[in-house]
Parts: sequence; structure tokens; C-alpha cells
Amino acid sequence: MKSSTTRLDRFISQNSIYSMSDTRLLVAQKKIIVDGDVAHSTHQKVTQFMHVELDGHSLQDNKPIYIMLNKPQGIVSATKDSKHTTVLDLIDHPQKDELHIVGRLDFNTTGLVLLTNDGAWSRQISLPETKLAKVYEVTLSKPVTEEYITVFKEGIYFRYENITTKPAHLEIISEYQARLSLVEGKYHQVKRMFGFFQNEVLALHRVSVGHLLVAGLESGQYREFSID
Repeated sequence: MKSSTTRLDRFISQNSIYSMSDTRLLVAQKKIIVDGDVAHSTHQKVTQFMHVELDGHSLQDNKPIYIMLNKPQGIVSATKDSKHTTVLDLIDHPQKDELHIVGRLDFNTTGLVLLTNDGAWSRQISLPETKLAKVYEVTLSKPVTEEYITVFKEGIYFRYENITTKPAHLEIISEYQARLSLVEGKYHQVKRMFGFFQNEVLALHRVSVGHLLVAGLESGQYREFSID
């Protein structure tokens, strides 16, 4: 992913006939407008969603896009795949080729997938330090007991990575179903955590990421949302 922030003089040289050295004069002549204000320095930062005008002509007027999708089973969390339908194939948006996926789901896992063209936002919500809860509904091959709640809260050791999972909250819904809340996303983490009890995950559905809920979206449906 390209950097979404650059210096004004570099931005002008990349998006007009003027060079970086020309930008100093353009700034002095007040010919560059950034988000409605006259540019004040060749070194000021320009992000991908700032509106930049040069001598009355728009050089950039990008808008951030945020989409939530209820991913069906058998769909690949990728933007391109030669063999399978991808989550991007389900999106009908004029700028869908600019989107990237935030938090992938396995081939047979269903539920909330987020897509955006805002790299800063996706990096922020993906940082471990953010501790954003991701909630899953899990269907299992064996009954779930109270012991699972205690073990998940204490953390489970993954020998391959030599790590212990962070405390996770488990709620038992019924004998074979549970709701699990995680603040991390290790490789096949949910399946491996239940694998500690030799209990196979038969179905896995992500219902939320932070305050963003998949509720209201039918399988395969999507909608845009705002982060304001």
C-alpha cells in the first residue's frame, strides 16, 4: 500500500507540470489551496483525502470509503483470485478497485468483513494496542462446558508461535454454541482455541468488530458506513 501522506512540493511535482522547486513560488503566489485554505509551506503534509487545488484546478478530491459486508461461506477474503469468488466480487462500487480488506476471514467462515481505501484507519483498528474486540458465534461438535470460560480467560498456549493468547471472553449460548470475544487475531485462532479441548468448530460467524455490527445485513449483502 502506498504511503497516504506526502510533502506538498512532492505532491505538486507528481500531479502537475511543476517541479518541486517551482512549488515555493506557487505557495508565495497563493496559487495552491489545501482543504479550502491557502497553502503556507512547501513542507506541509498532504494526505490522500485532502482536497488540493492549483491555480483553480483540482488535483485531488478523494473521499474515504468504508464498507461492511456479511461474507457468505465459500468466499475468499481477497481482492483477486483466479479460482474462487472474492469479497470484492460481491461489491458493486465505482471505486471498488481502490479498496483493501481489513481483517480477513477464512474461506468457510462467515460474517463481518470490512473494506476501505483509508489505510490510516485500517492500520489503526488492526493495531494490537487498539484492543478492538472481535466477536464470533461458534457452533461446535461437542458440548461446551464452564471449564472453557475459565481456560479462555486465562489464555491458551500456542506451541508453534511460543505465545499465550490474551484473555478472551466466552459466553455459552447453548450446549453446542458459544459467543467468543477476542482482542487479537492469530492464525486460525478460534479453531485452535477450541482445539485445545479437541472440540471441532463446525461453523464460525463474526458478528462484530468493535462497535461495527453485521446485524441487519443478509448473507452476501453490504453497505457503506461513516466513521464520524
